[in-house]
Amino acid sequence: MNKFTLTFALLCSAFCAFAQQSSWHPIKDRITTPWADKVDPKKPLPEYPRPQLVRDNNWQNLNGLWDYSIVAKANTPSKYDGKILVPFAVESALSGVGKTVGKDSMLWYKTTFKLNNQVKGKQVLLHFGAVDWRTEVFVNGKSVGKHEGGFDPFTFDITAALKGSGDQQIIVSVWDPTDDGPQPRGKQVKKPEGIWYTPVTGIWQTVWLEGVARTHIQSTKQTPDIDQKTLSLSAAIAGVQPGDKLRITAYDGKTRVDEQTVDAGATAMLNIANPKLWSPESPFLYDLQVAVIRNNKAVDQVKSYFAMRKISLGADANGVQRMLLNNKFVFQYGPLDQGWWPDGLYTPPTYEAMVYDIDKLKEMGFNMIRKHIKVEPARYYTYCDQHGMLLWQDMPSGDLGNGWENRPGVIDRATDQNRTPESEGYYRKEWNAIMDELHNYPSIVVWTPFNEAWGQFKTVEISEWTMKKDPSRLVNSASGGNFYTTGHIVDLHNYPQPAMPRPDIFGKTTAVVLGEFGGLGWPVEGHNWQANKNWGYQTFKNGEDLLKRYVTFTDRLQELIKLGLSAAVYTQTTDVEGEVNGFLTYDRKVIKMPVESLRKENVKLYNPALVK
Repeated sequence: MNKFTLTFALLCSAFCAFAQQSSWHPIKDRITTPWADKVDPKKPLPEYPRPQLVRDNNWQNLNGLWDYSIVAKANTPSKYDGKILVPFAVESALSGVGKTVGKDSMLWYKTTFKLNNQVKGKQVLLHFGAVDWRTEVFVNGKSVGKHEGGFDPFTFDITAALKGSGDQQIIVSVWDPTDDGPQPRGKQVKKPEGIWYTPVTGIWQTVWLEGVARTHIQSTKQTPDIDQKTLSLSAAIAGVQPGDKLRITAYDGKTRVDEQTVDAGATAMLNIANPKLWSPESPFLYDLQVAVIRNNKAVDQVKSYFAMRKISLGADANGVQRMLLNNKFVFQYGPLDQGWWPDGLYTPPTYEAMVYDIDKLKEMGFNMIRKHIKVEPARYYTYCDQHGMLLWQDMPSGDLGNGWENRPGVIDRATDQNRTPESEGYYRKEWNAIMDELHNYPSIVVWTPFNEAWGQFKTVEISEWTMKKDPSRLVNSASGGNFYTTGHIVDLHNYPQPAMPRPDIFGKTTAVVLGEFGGLGWPVEGHNWQANKNWGYQTFKNGEDLLKRYVTFTDRLQELIKLGLSAAVYTQTTDVEGEVNGFLTYDRKVIKMPVESLRKENVKLYNPALVK
């Protein structure tokens, strides 16, 4: 190649790269967060996506600009409409598309890639953090798998579909009926209003490749027991052979705490002497190394972590059940947290954006977040583990339509949803997958299968199944109603002022909590999703009056804690679309009340003198 030809080729390459990058820009008619301008279309959300199961230097991030097409449901695309920035949902501003899809259409994606040197020559796994909702994936024209579920990660082994060299092609088809289907879909509706938000269709978490050995660890399950000073650990292993062993080593920094070797299909029990207990004040994490051993050699090895912590119930001096952390009462107080973004919808623009919310809540003096009707990317949970933020995890709702009774102990409006076998199957499959995926995160202390009767069905059966599946956590069977004598918690929703279920009636066998209250609104001009129809449960015109009202709430909470209240959840972290009742505006550019003032009010709720 002569000098002129080489120069021309380099210029063409640079121009093509620039043209591809410049073909993307966020939709301009919406408010955005400060991080929207920091999104790099060449490498959006580049962080390693699975911090609970880490293999070093053998992965490849596929986020970036893909081709997309929206066609009638029965069709395949003859051409593609343009570029979409993965992993932002097609309806979002950051996708660069901003279009809705709906039940009568399909969303198609296409991209090509070359295997990097870390992945070549190994079994190649294609990982999707989350895709909403029904997905089929093709690699080089071959279908490699299907998945149904909008909130759980999934993986396909694509080794057999790969070509020996050169460009590899991925095509993804997605169908999502939003609220026209019975599947879990959270707060998405085709016509957003009130507490219901914009649809989210398609890929909304990181897509990535991983190179692994034929025998490799697929997942681990680790459960601490602070009373016995042990950690149990088992692993799902692909390609296991007779005689294979599982070796687990726990570390405190560089100091080895314990090491156990068991048969590959067995559960190991590690001894954790003098355990350092995890709490919001001291979120200590131990490191783990897990390896498959064959003929005294490691054929696969992963890094992980765990914490020694316990969540349970115990009676106070008056016989009222309290929520205990590490066998001591800790009042749990935090916001309802929807996890929505004006620019990315389900997907934060950057990792820094995602952790900003957690950091601000911690600075405000909260020790808990109720993750409401949504599941977050894995790195969100790890950050909460690292920084000592307790989490209540909701199951995303779907198939709504039953009657809601929000008053505990009252027979009136409550009805169970009569779900079809198909609808019930979707719920059970996804809730089971979510609990499996999130089991290892110590920050999660409560599972909530149902909220405000949204699609609530077979409450006792679902709650008992949840408790049996994970006895290491508490189960809040029905947050805000409909109430049954099952689970660990009775959870009242009351707006705007604090209230609680009577502890003399409900507190002898269950903890009593205030699962939602507050919702004080202030539409800050220039920072709203929409021009009108903005609302809160009580509306203010400035932060000073808002704070005065908030102080009356924390004063009342102190009185309720003395009577038996174990936890409270204030609505909410940020404004979301038409809801303007956040501590922060939806674009995260205004904090409505001084952080220091909020912290002063909130930390007084943790005074141990309030409870005997």
